[in-house]
Amino acid sequence: MQNLVNYYNSMKEAFFVRQNKDKWQNYEKIGKNQLSITPDELANTYIDITTDLSYAQSKYRDSKLAQYLNGLSSTLHHAIYKNKREKSKRFISYWLEEVPLEMFKARNAMFISLIVFAISIVIGCFSTSVDDTFVRFILGDDYVEMTLRNIANNDPMGVYKSQSSEFMFLVITLNNLKVAFFAFALGIFTSFGSSYILISNGVMLGVFQYFFYQKGLLADSMLSIWIHGTLEISAIVIAGGAGIHMGNGWLFPGTYSRMASFKKSSKTGLKIVIGLVPVIITAGFLESYITRHSEFSPIAKASFILVSLIIVILYFIYLPLKIKKDESKFNPNRVLQTT
Repeated sequence: MQNLVNYYNSMKEAFFVRQNKDKWQNYEKIGKNQLSITPDELANTYIDITTDLSYAQSKYRDSKLAQYLNGLSSTLHHAIYKNKREKSKRFISYWLEEVPLEMFKARNAMFISLIVFAISIVIGCFSTSVDDTFVRFILGDDYVEMTLRNIANNDPMGVYKSQSSEFMFLVITLNNLKVAFFAFALGIFTSFGSSYILISNGVMLGVFQYFFYQKGLLADSMLSIWIHGTLEISAIVIAGGAGIHMGNGWLFPGTYSRMASFKKSSKTGLKIVIGLVPVIITAGFLESYITRHSEFSPIAKASFILVSLIIVILYFIYLPLKIKKDESKFNPNRVLQTT
């Protein structure tokens, strides 16, 4: 009778091994860092293996299976605490890996945002060209009159010298952060909410630039305002793209439930907007401390613009493509999860 019981238990153990063999082999690779997973996935893996270990210890205490699972559990436990020690690297990986990857996910929304903004600029330019009062309607009488006085005094960019650099930096940076946040947050009202911010800012930019074109100062104005505008406008377009991506998650859920899709797209958009904070702060610094120096040579001004443009292209276009390409090459399973 005892032999029959032993045989029955061995059959159950063999079935248990056969049922979980492939999973445990993957867990071995995770423990040896041969498979890349997120910290949450690693924690879930450890919980799962300890559950299997508890079952094996209760049913097959003296078997090699219990010893094997105990060793595997210890390996994963070590991996978890190694991962905790490496959390200091998370700050770097967030900016150099996570944000660019989220940018890649939202690439279609970013393209839509850029197109909406560009069309709005054209609308602003055209409206100003056919209606002399449109510039005052958009920019306000006070701003137009002040600018006309500055032009008459041969200092068309004098508005950037009207306050102390420190005060301007605080006010401008907070305002730009607010605009970027609203460009994203209004995506909760579907992508049309973010498009409203893009359109209003795009029209304003078009009006502003065409106004200076009418005064024969287009080149001077562009060399001045785009010192900070390259980063500032890029941030608005990207924040708008993040909002459009969030809104599209609600409008076009695909195979997900509408709420699950919205949560997923919201997380992507929020990471992108957080990633914009250093860009917006830098733009505020340039506008407050550098743009005011109209005496700088055109070459110096163009250099600031070129460096800012290179940073935008490298970080928000090149790096997302490169990271995604590298991830596709080395971890095809994870690519399927992030596309």
